[in-house]
Amino acid sequence: MLAIKYILMVAGVLLLAVGVAITIYDMWRWFKVSREAAGDADGTEKETAEPVRWRTSVALGLVALLPLLIALSIVVVPSGMGEVCISDTRGTLPGTLYSGVHFIAPLGEHVQTFDLRDQVFTTAMPGEEGTTAKEHGPKQEEMSVQSKEGLSIGLAIAVRYRLDPHRLDYVQAHLPQSLDAELVAPVVDSAWRELTPNYTVREIFSTKREEVRRLAAEQISNKLAADGVLVNEVMLRDIQLPPEYAKGLENLLEKEQQDDQMTVETEMQQKQVTIAGLQAEADKVQKVKQAEADAESKVVEAKGESDAMQYTLPLKEKQIEQSKLEAEARKESTIQNAEAEGEAKVIDSKAELQRRNMLADAEANRIKVVAVADAERERSEADVLKQSPLLINKIIAERLSDKIQVMMVPSDGKFFFANDVMKGFSSNPAVQQELDGDKAPVPRGAN
Repeated sequence: MLAIKYILMVAGVLLLAVGVAITIYDMWRWFKVSREAAGDADGTEKETAEPVRWRTSVALGLVALLPLLIALSIVVVPSGMGEVCISDTRGTLPGTLYSGVHFIAPLGEHVQTFDLRDQVFTTAMPGEEGTTAKEHGPKQEEMSVQSKEGLSIGLAIAVRYRLDPHRLDYVQAHLPQSLDAELVAPVVDSAWRELTPNYTVREIFSTKREEVRRLAAEQISNKLAADGVLVNEVMLRDIQLPPEYAKGLENLLEKEQQDDQMTVETEMQQKQVTIAGLQAEADKVQKVKQAEADAESKVVEAKGESDAMQYTLPLKEKQIEQSKLEAEARKESTIQNAEAEGEAKVIDSKAELQRRNMLADAEANRIKVVAVADAERERSEADVLKQSPLLINKIIAERLSDKIQVMMVPSDGKFFFANDVMKGFSSNPAVQQELDGDKAPVPRGAN
């Protein structure tokens, strides 16, 4: 729509320019021809001047008014803006023209644009240059207020506000156009100057700073809302204390910090003392509890031992009786074993005697057989020697050779089979005579 407006305006301007150009051109030709006609006096026929085309120029001008009037009736409101329609005959018309395209009566009405976005008004402390939020806005003077003690305090205030879009007609008709300098600034100054004398410097600076800011914001909002200005936020950016008070406050704060530090240290020492007392009490209670627990454990242990003795004594008695029975059993078994061993030894001795008798009888029979065999062998050898006397040398050589075998037997010869053999030999008269020469033979059965 804005492009159409500009096109219509360009078309109207071009039509007007063409009409004016035609008029100027016709007038220039008319003056030229008139000058030539006045300079020639010979009476020759000259070119006659054509009349000026007034009708054509007027027609073009009238045609050009149509697109110009249409273009002037189109109003395009930018985003974030609001406009108020002002009539030359009726004054400010009610209502607000918001962002978009609107139509007004050309030539008889015009619009005034207002910024509906948030704006910021700021003040500066003494010695600091303050300006409004707009870079091109006027400079704001320093803001200094009085406290309850009569001391001057510099304040740095920031007020974020915007115009009420529903009351732009009232703002345009009744309020000054420079809202920052002529409306917002006086309201902010008066609100803070009326409020701060009720508080001391210390309250404004620290203890009731938020309360003062809140009350000032409410007062500023109420005053500006009546004039169609909506306050979103009032900020207390900084406070400049009087030099003497600031120095004294610094000393006071330093002393308070020292006092707070001493208080903290005292509390820490008290807590340490309390902790030490509690630890001592806890140790005492722990020792008492430990002693009680030890006593109880000893009592329980004694009770347990007493209860255990009730079962231990019968068990000991049973163990003693069992030991006695085991001793008697071992005694009986020893006696029985001794008797059994005696009987076994008697039986063994009888068996041994029988065995020896049987062995002696067997050996005697063997010796007899051997003796008989030896006698037969000797008789045969005697017969052979009689027949061959050289065999005597052979026998002597065999007797004197290194192959003589010697048999060592014990003298007692108890339980040794050689004793029986020797006894058998000794019982044989022939063998005994051969072994001992002229010794008398040992009777059979001699030990």
